[in-house]
Amino acid sequence: MGTPTLSPDDEMMFFGRGYKTRQGDSWSEMQRLGPDFEDIRIMRVTASNAGTLAIDEATRESDSVLRYALRTDNGWHAPQPFPASINTGEWNAHPFIAPDESYLIWDGQRGSDTNSADLYISFKQADGQWGEAIKMGPEINTEVSEFAAQITPDGRFLFFNRSVGEGNVDTFWVDAAIIENYRPQ
Repeated sequence: MGTPTLSPDDEMMFFGRGYKTRQGDSWSEMQRLGPDFEDIRIMRVTASNAGTLAIDEATRESDSVLRYALRTDNGWHAPQPFPASINTGEWNAHPFIAPDESYLIWDGQRGSDTNSADLYISFKQADGQWGEAIKMGPEINTEVSEFAAQITPDGRFLFFNRSVGEGNVDTFWVDAAIIENYRPQ
């Protein structure tokens, strides 16, 4: 079913290949993202203000791909893979697309003998292309796994999960202003 996430306007709640829309004080029945999403085993969906979706693929294989899907009047276009600058390494998961689509944060494993995730960020360039993946620094990443990052709706905090012991996970947060430390000059 996927980890539930909310759209930036709190009007849609995503669950893997499905979603619900807000209806007053409750939620609609589950709807499907569309036939182009059915063969992708989605763990997490996040959305931008414009309705662009960022999705991952729940796979244990090294071919996990992060994708995006642009909003249409009647749903979404077929998901397309983010570029190789993002889809590189052993695996990639749990994308978070900024509400204004200026950056993407995700976790992945790259160039490590241990099976631990680190958080990465890529910024959208002036020409609309995604920049190189930047590994977040030691104030975020440690020798254990960090994963499933997201920014609070008010844009003030970056929350993420960290493995803190055998089978234990805790949630950590930092001021979201840290993102500017990674933005290329």
